[in-house]
Amino acid sequence: MNISGTDRRARTTVFTPRIDDLLRRYRSADAFRLDPGTVGVAGPELIDEILRSRPANEFERPTFKPLKGRSITRPESSALMRAISQDVKNALKKPDHEGVDLSGEWPQAGHNYLRDLVFGADPFRYRVLVDRRLEWTTALTWTVIGTGAGLPGGPGPDAPVSRLAALTAAAGTYAERRHAMGMYRRAAAPICFTVSTLVANALWLGSPFDDAMSNRDILLETLRLLPPSWNLLRVASPEFAALDDRIGERDDVLMLPLLTHRSPEIWEDPDTFRPERWAGADPDNHPGYLPFGHANERCWGRHMVMPLAERLLDLLRADQLAVAPEQTTARVPLAGLLGVTGVRVTRQ
Repeated sequence: MNISGTDRRARTTVFTPRIDDLLRRYRSADAFRLDPGTVGVAGPELIDEILRSRPANEFERPTFKPLKGRSITRPESSALMRAISQDVKNALKKPDHEGVDLSGEWPQAGHNYLRDLVFGADPFRYRVLVDRRLEWTTALTWTVIGTGAGLPGGPGPDAPVSRLAALTAAAGTYAERRHAMGMYRRAAAPICFTVSTLVANALWLGSPFDDAMSNRDILLETLRLLPPSWNLLRVASPEFAALDDRIGERDDVLMLPLLTHRSPEIWEDPDTFRPERWAGADPDNHPGYLPFGHANERCWGRHMVMPLAERLLDLLRADQLAVAPEQTTARVPLAGLLGVTGVRVTRQ
């Protein structure tokens, strides 16, 4: 399915059947039945009403939902956010790695670069928690966490590690270390996953980029066509049923920015990659544009994702790296983040 638009190499983006079906059937829909217990919503006005009707509960926040049945308190989440934010700021101040090679398969190559940039000084037991392979199974993730929590020793109070690692190392008992390492993964891994996925999507949609294109506009347009955070789930709530009679009191609601971002009622030439459409536009107030969630509850990572993604694009463009000319097809699996896989990047 060539849904990604008419980029300069006529690349074809092949979505998994479930996503392909959503794009074919519902991109102009307002609300629709997905299954007996779930209503899908793509209309921007209804999405706005739903997200304004009540705040997200603790189970609807991906990073700070309960971990192994333990709720994440506001002081704990605030401390984690401050730590990871400072780590990203510190990483962005570092000089570019001399001789860094970002060619190869994306998003893996970008993920590895970001892991080393932000968390490279951390002990292996922590850095391994950012590994993409831990996505394979939850059991594997917790085996690695449990093993690391049981190892003796750890970074001392003056060790030159990330602030997130220092916060994690402060845990005392085995149970506390296990919880802290679970939260390390919750806070650290999404940064590497999201940024590498976003930049891989940008490379696929538009590289090699015209010199006149700004990184900002490239990323904003990429977030429109292939938003890594492509859906927002809200569990059944009476507030939602009161807004629209198509939503029952027991219905979960799945809002789909992926569809809203491609609606022909909102966007001119909606399937085409056109970064220039963002020149002078305000993404925070553009109707139907929700790559980082609603204005009431913006994603806590947005101010980290964009600067890191721009840094990566700077490096890629400086080295004249782009998608290998012979690759004309890439697949988008049904996964937590929406992104192309297996993109081969070479020097042009």
